[in-house]
Amino acid sequence: MLTAPAAPPRPSGGTGVDDTGDLGEFGYEQQLHRSLGKFASFAAGFSFVSILTTIFQLFGLGFGFAGPAFFWTWPVVFVGQFMVALNFAELAARYPISGAIYQWSRRMGGEVVGWFAGWFMILAQMVTASAAAIALQVVLPNVWSGFQIIGEDSTLTSASGAANAVLLGSVLLVLTTFINCIGVNWMSRINNIGVTCEIVGVIAVIGMFLTHAQRGPEVVFDTGTAGASPGYGWAWIVSGLMAAYVMVGFGSAGELAEETRNPRRVAPRTIRLALSVSALGGGLMIIGALMAAPSLTDGRLAAEGLPYVLSSILSSPWGTLLLVDVAIAVFVCTLAIQTAASRLVFSMARDGRLPASQILSTVNTRTGTPIAPSVLIGLVCIGILAVNVGNSAIFATLSSVCIILIYLAYLMVTVPLLLRRLKGWPHGGPQVDADGRKLYSLGRFGLPVNILAVGYGALMVVNLSWPRAEIFDPSGDYPLLRWAAPVTVAAVVALGVACFPRGRTTPNPITIGA
Repeated sequence: MLTAPAAPPRPSGGTGVDDTGDLGEFGYEQQLHRSLGKFASFAAGFSFVSILTTIFQLFGLGFGFAGPAFFWTWPVVFVGQFMVALNFAELAARYPISGAIYQWSRRMGGEVVGWFAGWFMILAQMVTASAAAIALQVVLPNVWSGFQIIGEDSTLTSASGAANAVLLGSVLLVLTTFINCIGVNWMSRINNIGVTCEIVGVIAVIGMFLTHAQRGPEVVFDTGTAGASPGYGWAWIVSGLMAAYVMVGFGSAGELAEETRNPRRVAPRTIRLALSVSALGGGLMIIGALMAAPSLTDGRLAAEGLPYVLSSILSSPWGTLLLVDVAIAVFVCTLAIQTAASRLVFSMARDGRLPASQILSTVNTRTGTPIAPSVLIGLVCIGILAVNVGNSAIFATLSSVCIILIYLAYLMVTVPLLLRRLKGWPHGGPQVDADGRKLYSLGRFGLPVNILAVGYGALMVVNLSWPRAEIFDPSGDYPLLRWAAPVTVAAVVALGVACFPRGRTTPNPITIGA
């Protein structure tokens, strides 16, 4: 029987020392520097979602399948993900430990479930960081032609564009790796500045769209440009993938829990806030773009997305400034994803669950950061980028599949949590945070919210994995790629089984559901 102390009923107070003692209740020493405040915690989640980056990239995907009415997939996905976020917030209040997805699933479902949740999330975050880094190719050559260092064609599907994308993305990853190595304070300062710029940029974009509106907000009820076969309902389901791709990563505040002051109170709030602010800003951007687009029927909105709308209403200097802001958003998005991934690797290595765990769990005493995980992730991400040189369709497919792995990792938290709730979790009386206030809790709403989170997650995994040619093989040149999702997931599971640390005991065994 695995044994360990249950979560503490009451931390002793509100200082950093007490936060350190709180961590000790889980059997861990305070090694990372605990210096992050409320905004830095919020910024970690918001920059991971990065609506200015992701909606800029994916607007055409949603509109192309379902026309203006694809907007309604946005609130539907938000409600589903918010159910997940509420469960994450409750767990973050009780288990303020780095490597949140791994730690939460481990405590709810046991060592095997926890390990595979962490395994899925590590791989997904590395591919996601690579996908974010490659977005620089969409932005920088449009800011200044000098950024197109290799060849002349800047489109990602061209040989020169793909090679240049790898070059720019690699430079970005080297820079984010360096920042992650020199300390969380530098990371948070840069991230805070970047998120502030992104929020200002989002507000500016929304304002420009609304002041250049060609039609009213009722445009979101227009289904006239939806796909023909097999009907609008199917097209609407496919277009929902755009929102599903965007609204992930809001739990990053939990990944930085050991570096956050009073994480039991701060992390639950910032998890909910990061998702909510992203959903509000993203929804307004979508409505604004639909209202301001010069045409909804000429095909350019589906093919070019937001850049088409922006270029039609902005003069060159303002358009260039906005592109610079998007580049900043890409930078902080990549930085946030790499930071979250490094903390997850550190957390699993600290428990002896990865190869070379002793190296990967070492924290630099001066910077207070785990340097080896950051370097490892940076190198792997650069290697993943190289796939884009040979075949951008394969890279796009990998990016899509990694979102499925994230949703599977989320399910490996919410499903075991639901089973624990059915057995009476959370156990014991009310708990309090470092300030003596009650921890965030769903109370009697916990069971229905958890059921909704599991149902939504399962349906979305099926939807994301469905072998659609229009998602996984839009050119029709690689028919086998449409089966990439189930095949890749099966391969990741098989590789995980091979890599699972058999016969290796964790330094901090747990009682399931404690």
